[in-house]
Amino acid sequence: MSKDKLKGEDLNLCFEKLMMVVDGCGGISGEKVKMEGVVIIDWKDIPMELLLRIMSLVDDRTIIMASGVCSGWRDAIGLGLTRLSLAWMKKNMNNLVLSLAPKFTKLQSLNLRQDKPQLEDNAVEAIANNCRDLQDLDLSKSFKLTDRSLYALAHGCPNLLKLNISGCSAFSDDALEYLTNFCRKLKILNLCGCVKAASDKALLAIGRNCSQLQSLNLGWCEDVGDAGVMSLAFGCPNLRVLDLCGCVCITDDSVIALANGCPHLTSLGLYYCQNITDRAMYSLAHSRVRHRPPTAPSMWESSSASSLSSNRKGEDNNEGLKSLNISQCTALTPPAVQAVCDSFPALHTCPGRHSLIISGCLNLTSVHCACAFQAHRVSSTVPHLAH
Repeated sequence: MSKDKLKGEDLNLCFEKLMMVVDGCGGISGEKVKMEGVVIIDWKDIPMELLLRIMSLVDDRTIIMASGVCSGWRDAIGLGLTRLSLAWMKKNMNNLVLSLAPKFTKLQSLNLRQDKPQLEDNAVEAIANNCRDLQDLDLSKSFKLTDRSLYALAHGCPNLLKLNISGCSAFSDDALEYLTNFCRKLKILNLCGCVKAASDKALLAIGRNCSQLQSLNLGWCEDVGDAGVMSLAFGCPNLRVLDLCGCVCITDDSVIALANGCPHLTSLGLYYCQNITDRAMYSLAHSRVRHRPPTAPSMWESSSASSLSSNRKGEDNNEGLKSLNISQCTALTPPAVQAVCDSFPALHTCPGRHSLIISGCLNLTSVHCACAFQAHRVSSTVPHLAH
């Protein structure tokens, strides 16, 4: 079978699939679909408004296939496509991005995650030159990319809110620092495994430029030290999620700075940070008191005040740390970790709800959350049935 014939059959199958979507949206079952007096029997017959509707319903493979069918479909893509994932592609991703970037000018979210490295700098440069509205970009595992890509994104995509470059080990801290000078709206940044880019120098720039940052993954970036984390703590007060797993150089000073400067922190990863001691844990525990909202009226003032107090307490329990990973932090002792657990009711050690992760710390087996204690009390007060 010839290549042209195969392509034609693929496109016909794509058209049939789209017509099934139209039929499911209220069209007429059969070989033809009618819409406001228009009979649709071929690609060219589909009105623009229907193309836009179809585009929101079909999968990304179908969109890519149909983009080469006619000018009407390409126009619809240019007008309406805002989200696209090519993570399913096993090969030729780079060439496809080069050909499609000029057409996908309204993209706001683009997933280019790869199992095997395909993307090269020229593809990212094409994205930066054409997709100026891009807010969410996933380039994880793009091992072939160099600093050229970050420089291009800095100039072409200043509205980035979310950037995932985990595993991009060739990026330097100079390029990452440069990026933050232009992409100041970043809220979510994944640098896991970016061993050259994630240095104290780069973190100082992030703390200086990205005050809206809410989530940062620095997993296994061994050059990260206290100076960088302290800059984050003071420059990014809205930080909610921070992964420092494998950042072996940090000490208590980093955690203390986070406890003081990031009142909204809900998730903190400290796996294998073996320089962390009880001093850091007590700082986290005390931060709960410092950042607690004003106390509600006393219970005895009125029944309505009592109800308000109860509601405030429930809301308060939903704030603060909800996930803490201190696995392999072998210097910690039970009293200090128990103090953290007592201060943050959302931290759990009970089965099925593990959010206080202490694996590898055999000396912490006596640490338990409040509901674990409650379960123990209940089981101890239930009388045993006679046999």
